[in-house]
Amino acid sequence: MNGFHPRRRQVAVSVTGLIVLAVLWAMLWGDPHPGTIAAGVLIGAVTVFLLPMPRIGFHGRLHPWGAFVLLVKFHIDLVQASWQVSKLAFRFGYTPRGGIIGVKLRRANDLTMTSVAQISALVPGTIVVDAHRLTGTLYLHVLDLDLAGGAEQVRQDTLELEARVLRALAPREELERLGLVRARRRDTGKKEVSQ
Repeated sequence: MNGFHPRRRQVAVSVTGLIVLAVLWAMLWGDPHPGTIAAGVLIGAVTVFLLPMPRIGFHGRLHPWGAFVLLVKFHIDLVQASWQVSKLAFRFGYTPRGGIIGVKLRRANDLTMTSVAQISALVPGTIVVDAHRLTGTLYLHVLDLDLAGGAEQVRQDTLELEARVLRALAPREELERLGLVRARRRDTGKKEVSQ
């Protein structure tokens, strides 16, 4: 337990956000003049205090190896998809067969759905057109289903992306429950007595 009251912690986070926004404002203008910084603080205060973002509960921890694998695979997918889309742009006379695919995720929480949707949208050739929060379903528009390997391959790739996101951010118990890692052996504390 830490000694911060929840309201104090929220104010501390808000002040941190205010400082970050003020610094970004000064960087965007490229001028560390006191007037620019004051304007950044004012705009940051309006943004942070008058238009607060809803809190997303994070009930997990960052797993460094899972995050590393997620980032590496994302960059590999980014390069491969960019190459495929650029080749597709120069295939004159070919009409891609696009489609919208629904993918039901294993874990329908805000952080997981948002992470999977954002990473999917950043890879060329796919974009998220809808997300149904109650059912945990993402609807992806795919530029060329044939190039992507068909609808089932798109679903499988999206579920593999979700697994990488979960391995990077979800609690171990959740990973075990979903079958994404092997369950740890639980020691019952009893010792075998040999006679």
